Amino acid sequence: MDQNGDLVATMDVLCPMHVHLDCVGRIVHAGPTLAKLYPDGDLIGQRFLEAFELNRPHGVSSMECLLQVQGKKLHLKKRSDPQTGLKGVLMPHGDGAIVNLSFGISILDAVREYELNARDFAATDLTIEMLYLVEAKSAAMEASRKLNQRLQGAKIAAEEQAYTDTLTGLKNRRALDYILPRMVEETTPFGLLHVDLDFFKEVNDTKGHAAGDLVLQHVAKVLVDSSRDDDVVARVGGDEFVLVINGTTDADVLGRISQRIIKEVERPVPYKDSLCQVSASVGIAIHTGEVGASVDQLMADADAALYASKHDGRATFTLFTPDLRDSGPLALHS
Repeated sequence: MDQNGDLVATMDVLCPMHVHLDCVGRIVHAGPTLAKLYPDGDLIGQRFLEAFELNRPHGVSSMECLLQVQGKKLHLKKRSDPQTGLKGVLMPHGDGAIVNLSFGISILDAVREYELNARDFAATDLTIEMLYLVEAKSAAMEASRKLNQRLQGAKIAAEEQAYTDTLTGLKNRRALDYILPRMVEETTPFGLLHVDLDFFKEVNDTKGHAAGDLVLQHVAKVLVDSSRDDDVVARVGGDEFVLVINGTTDADVLGRISQRIIKEVERPVPYKDSLCQVSASVGIAIHTGEVGASVDQLMADADAALYASKHDGRATFTLFTPDLRDSGPLALHS
């Protein structure tokens, strides 16, 4: 290989984004990385100022002018798409010149656009270090994103568990205490059914807690089947449940829902070689959406209606009326 060939090979390793210009500014050789910016191979033979638009210094329009800005930083970009921005410096060489180019701050876009990697840069180029840092940062960010997703998932699962009754899968009292005040605050009208089981203690005492758990799961299914997706079904005590019928304040509709619940709850539940049978009493209170309503008063009204159902012989429902407030509290455990 002659001396000129040795120089070309050396420059391709040390400055893989350089170009050799002849005496009239025509490109006669391009480094391997720069050649990747022109995959069709149409760079060789073009005049340098036809292939690249020189933005600074201004007024450079010929090879003679280029030679006058030797050693100065050149700000330029490709004329062909994509019009990647470049930095450069020119030094005379023989009858022509050598221009060494780099991507500058557009390096990350260029790496993606032209699918470049570390082998496309000189081993001592700080670009390689930056690419490694970017890759490490990307890996760290991806790991952080996945960790955040897992943490968020764990948080959601923990919150869901905190608001869920583990036996029945219904919402628990904590969930109801969170939901009801917000529905009242948002003046959302709804009907509230307070459901209490009759004779449940007898099932627990005679057949055991496993039988009682089976009955509670049966009741939970009845309540879910009697509600819609935007309704709220909660187990708020041992054998007490609350059903919030969102947007429904019609007493007849709430009565029919209560009748269905009472009928389905009374269906015997098979347990081993026997049947477990309970009934349900229901108290109904209605929130019409009025501003300033009290959740405590609403629950107290439902309790009063439930007490009236118990007093009337159980397995029935009662719609709250103001005169029921004089009935007084009563422990409602069968």
